[in-house]
Parts: sequence; C-alpha cells; structure tokens
Amino acid sequence: MTHTPAVTAVLRDPPSGYAGNRGPAFRDFRGPAAVAAMYTLVQLVLFHPGTALGWDETVYVSQVTRGAEAAFFSAPRARGITFLVAPVTVLTSSVDVLRVYLALLSGAGLFLALWVWRSLLSQRVLALAGGLFAGLWITLFYGPQVMPNLWVALGSLFTVGCFLRTARHRSELGALVGTGGGVAFVALMRPSDAFWLVVPLAVVAVAARPWRWPALMVALAAGAVVGCAPWIVEAYVSYGGLMERLRRSSEIQGDLGWQLAFGDQMRALAGWSLCRPCDVPWKQPVTAVWWFVLPLFVVGGVLAAVRSRRPSTVVVPTLVGLSLAVPYLLLIGYAAPRFLLPTYALLALPTAVCLVWIAAAARPRPLVAAVLALLIACHLVVQYGVLHRKMAGSRADRQAFERITAELHRLGVRPPCVISGVEAPRIAFQAGCASRQVGGNDGSLTAAGIAALAQDRPVALVVEGDTAPPAYARGWRQARLPGLRSRPDLRVYLAPFAGAAADQASAAGRAA
Repeated sequence: MTHTPAVTAVLRDPPSGYAGNRGPAFRDFRGPAAVAAMYTLVQLVLFHPGTALGWDETVYVSQVTRGAEAAFFSAPRARGITFLVAPVTVLTSSVDVLRVYLALLSGAGLFLALWVWRSLLSQRVLALAGGLFAGLWITLFYGPQVMPNLWVALGSLFTVGCFLRTARHRSELGALVGTGGGVAFVALMRPSDAFWLVVPLAVVAVAARPWRWPALMVALAAGAVVGCAPWIVEAYVSYGGLMERLRRSSEIQGDLGWQLAFGDQMRALAGWSLCRPCDVPWKQPVTAVWWFVLPLFVVGGVLAAVRSRRPSTVVVPTLVGLSLAVPYLLLIGYAAPRFLLPTYALLALPTAVCLVWIAAAARPRPLVAAVLALLIACHLVVQYGVLHRKMAGSRADRQAFERITAELHRLGVRPPCVISGVEAPRIAFQAGCASRQVGGNDGSLTAAGIAALAQDRPVALVVEGDTAPPAYARGWRQARLPGLRSRPDLRVYLAPFAGAAADQASAAGRAA
C-alpha cells in the first residue's frame, strides 16, 4: 500500500530536538501549549464568578472542606477528586477560588496530556486535537468543576501516549513510569474506568509481538492496583466488603447490564447534566450533528495512519477510546455527557489526523482549508450556545440556594443542623448543616434516627410540590421555601426543637 507525502507529514517522527534538546521541543510545541492556555483562559472568563456547586460536586467537596459536615458518600463514588481539591478546600470554602484553581489545573493537565504525544504525532495534529476536545461545551463546563470525568479523560490520554512511547522505545523509562502512574491516577478517580482503560492496552501489549515486554504489563497491573487500593480498602471498612460494594454500586447505577444508551447520550448533548430517565424530547438536533460526523473522521484518521504504515499511533487510542465508551453506551440505561469525556479526548486524535490529512492532500488547498475552518467555527458556535445556557442556569441556581439558605436561617435552622429530603446535600452545604436521608440511594439513617437528632438540633425536611411528608414528619411545622429553576415549589417541615425556645429567650435577654 502506498502512502502520500501529505499522510507522512501528518504522522512523521518529529526532529531530534524532541528527544534531547529542550529548546526545540518547547518551540515546536507552541501550538498545543497555546490551546491549553486558551482552554484555561476561557474557563476563567466564563466561570468566575457566580456559579453554584452541583449535587455531586457538593458531595465531593463536603468530604474535605474545613468545618463542613461530610455528605453521604455512596458506593460507586471514589475519592480521587476529593484528594485533588483538598489543598484548596482545607483553606477556604470559596467556590470561586475553587473554580480558579481547577481551571488552572485542568489547563496544565491538558498541556501535559498532549506533551507526552510530542514524539508520536505532529504538533499540528496535537494542537487541533486539543482544540477539538477543549472546544466541547462538556470539556469547558467540567474543567473547573469538582467532578472526576475530565480527569479520567486527561489521565487516559496521558497514559496511552506514555504506553505507545514505552512500547516503541523501551529505553524511555520515564514513559514506563508514566504509564503506571497514569493508570493509577485514572483508577483513583474512577476505578471502573481504569478497567476499560487497562484491558485494551493489555490486549494490544500481548497481541503485538514486538511489544511483549513484561515491564510494560507490570506497569499496567501495578498502576491499577495502586489506584484502586483506596476504593477496595474503603469497601471493607465502610461497605461490607468488595463484592457488596460492587453490588450496591451496580444497583445505584440502575443494575448494570445490556442497555443501549446511544439515543440517551445523543439527546443529553443539548445540555443535560444527567438524563435519567432520558425520556425528554429531542428539541435541538443541531447539538448532536458532530456526534454523527465523529465516526467518519475517526475512520478517516485510522485509514490515514494505516496508509502511512504507522497505524499504532492512531489505532491504539481509537481502540482505548471505544473501550472507555462501552459501559456508558451499552451497560447503563441513562446518560450524562461527561461520561464520554475520556472517549472524546482519545478520539480527538484520529479526528485531527483526518482533518489535517484532508487539508494537506485535497485540492484546491486554500478552499478546502477554508471550508474546514468554517465547519469547525460553526461547531464551536453551537457548543458555546449550549455552554452559555448551562452557565446561566448555574448562576441562577447559586442565587436560588442563597435565598433558600437565608429563609432557613430565618426559620431557625442554623448550625449544627440537619437537612433531609429534596436537594438536601446542596442546601445543607450552603446552610452549614449536615445532609442525611432516610432510605434511597443516599440513605444513611432511619426514621427513628432522624427523630433522635431532632432532640438536640434543628432538623428540616424539604419536599417538592404537594408531596406528603413521611409519617415521622407529619406533626412538624410547615413553611414555604424559595424555589429552584427545576423545582419551583418547595416546602420545608421543621422538627420541634426544644433549643429554639431557649435560643429565643436568650436573644430576648441580650436585647433587653
């Protein structure tokens, strides 16, 4: 099979400066570095200030925030993201400071994840791949958020790059260490994703005879063990054992099994953070156009790599990207766009290879380049439109939770206190209370337990609409609360609290 100069230029080995001379390496990497810097800058402009913590974010942040009551930590969650934000949360509870920290860190993470590929793909490909990935509304939205999925994506991109460098040049011990470290990082963030990352890499390492190096397999296995160790230890300490935690994790996620979620993920691209159940109408098909085009570009990138006789640099990340999509497209019955961030990060490489190949080989070249640039610009406009709506909603949520907190404080719900019911983690964290649920996926105490708590602290149960309170709260005092965008009609039931009268008498005495 022949290969054109254009294809070779896309995938050719970089000059020798990449390996030993730091000056040429940094000069030649200005394109990807600029993309990473722009990614950080856009986050800082869009997110600071004024966005609210999401439900999952609140759970993670509450584990390591000084003075906060830790929210219930359900079985599927892993503590990697809490470790990542702990250096900030132990010092300040400011959400804005946390956003800035994560924006800077995610930009640096994108740079590092692209940097390890510098000897495998040209900087044009890496800059375009980084731009395509960073330009998704999902990537921008979750960059400064306390969620693990983007970090799994960056860790996976880093790991596959180190793996390929180690497989091709066994003398690159730094890449070998990076392979194991990357797997450990991903496993620390989401152990289940680490499984779908390691399996295709292990299969490739065994199937490709020149890559059958025991040290490479040891790095993969050691990284998985080290990264999963905290989750496994916690399973025995807090969840009744590893198998019980796995069983409970599957149950919370809707019982993992053969369930096609392609349509759910497609509809969720319109801006849904979580689509469960995903029976919403598909009102904005334009937001999913890129999803249908992506497979074509991926195939084109693979063909370009095959024609260049260097398929591994594109085929391996493609296989790993598809593997990471398996549980979220085939095994769960709902969707969240963030689940597929690792897949998008890896598939950005063959997509960029295909686009650079087309721009270099097609004629007339200026016209083709202009058309491709226009299409990418249209794609980015659509992505920004979705992101703008998400940002507006998050800012509105922050203001709404501040109003709810102010009303609860006026009603006497002050620390130490307990919030249960609708949106309990977010309301409790904002109000300085603990969140506790009776039953459900976050069930952490019984009805008798919550009644016992009401003996020595304010306890509030938040319900939505005309929902009747449970039996244990039917005699509690009722009041209305300011609503949220998604829950405009909120009420609160306040448990009788003997300390309230004493507090009021004390306040009256001080006033006198």
